[in-house]
Amino acid sequence: MALTTWALRKSLWVYHVNAGACNNCDIEVLALLTPRFDIERFGMILVGSPRHADVLAVTGVCTRQIMPRLQEVYMQMPKPCVVLAIGACANAQGIFTEAYHMGAAVDETIKAVDPSAIIIYVPGCPPKPEAMIAAAVKGMEFLKTL
Repeated sequence: MALTTWALRKSLWVYHVNAGACNNCDIEVLALLTPRFDIERFGMILVGSPRHADVLAVTGVCTRQIMPRLQEVYMQMPKPCVVLAIGACANAQGIFTEAYHMGAAVDETIKAVDPSAIIIYVPGCPPKPEAMIAAAVKGMEFLKTL
């Protein structure tokens, strides 16, 4: 197992899922790629396939329509992996808690298919890029311990 987690020590690949966000969190996620915040200095890059990702970054509310799709994306990821629940909507459904179309929160959706999933919460509406960097570094530190 040490050989498979060796690459996770310096380079995490991130797959981003918009589960129905209002785009504020997505704009902040994209701000991470700009030279001002430059998340690539930590070896993190966005990838186009969950099969190549080490981190699943989820923004937005988890509706009943997206729940099975989010579970499928999580199941496609190689393990060990970390899930970042970014923003108030991903953490606790924010202002949409009482809405008719709401499913479960992101953590409940992921834990339904993998009870041992590692989920890191990034609070805020929208969260600051610094908070997302801190959460990603915390995920990197967790994966180093495996």
